[in-house]
Amino acid sequence: MALYITSLNSGSNGNCYYVGNERDAVLIDAGISCRETETRMKRLGLSMQKVRAIFVSHEHSDHIRGVEVLSKKYSIPVYITSLTLKHGGLVLNETLVQPFNAQQAINIGAITITAFKKLHDAVEPHSFMVSADGINVGVFTDIGSVCDNVIHHFGQCHAAFLEANYDEVMLENGRYPYHLKRRIRGGYGHLSNTQALALFIDHKPDWMSHLLLAHLSKDNNCPTLVHNLFNTHARGTEVIVASRFEETPVYYITMPGHLPMQRTVENAQFSLF
Repeated sequence: MALYITSLNSGSNGNCYYVGNERDAVLIDAGISCRETETRMKRLGLSMQKVRAIFVSHEHSDHIRGVEVLSKKYSIPVYITSLTLKHGGLVLNETLVQPFNAQQAINIGAITITAFKKLHDAVEPHSFMVSADGINVGVFTDIGSVCDNVIHHFGQCHAAFLEANYDEVMLENGRYPYHLKRRIRGGYGHLSNTQALALFIDHKPDWMSHLLLAHLSKDNNCPTLVHNLFNTHARGTEVIVASRFEETPVYYITMPGHLPMQRTVENAQFSLF
């Protein structure tokens, strides 16, 4: 067994991450339009019919923009806290709304999703661990600072989506007004390259095969810079920068001892998706 992962989009213009196995899949956030989600999944050979649930991390628009239409069109349950639902202003079919609590293990087919609290300037923000057959994939984005929850879960991951939002020098010297700079780096905004790299160096498990760097700032970061920074310390982990403009390939995450694979558009056309 394995888990298949891709970033359909990652950035302040929209965030959506796919994790699934041969039968079932979930979306972590749906911050791009339904049409764009469908288009990108089709290019990857992924089927919307396998998506059994959408898990919402928090109410900011770049994480919920496509939730209503996707849920309605495909009758997909939405796992969301009551406060996030209220503050996000989402209008959903009540029968498809599924509240969740931190540390509650939710089973979607053979996949288990566990939410845990994080530090971010939202009403009730959570990150997620997606697990199946002993394989763990973490989604760690929109995090103001690295807390014990993040450290604990990151250290269990075979693959992870990890925020590396900004370069400190670029942010300091950039065009953003002071109040926005303060919000970003103030402990409840976003992780810097330095903060994310420290987590990676200090707490990456030996068995982590893939790291997808996520939610890069358009103005205050550089994909080449951050890739080189992390790749220097990769120690056997494949480092990928998730784009704010397009989907990544589909990556095949297995237990240690199995050969990791990358499924591209050309070789992803399988009935298992």
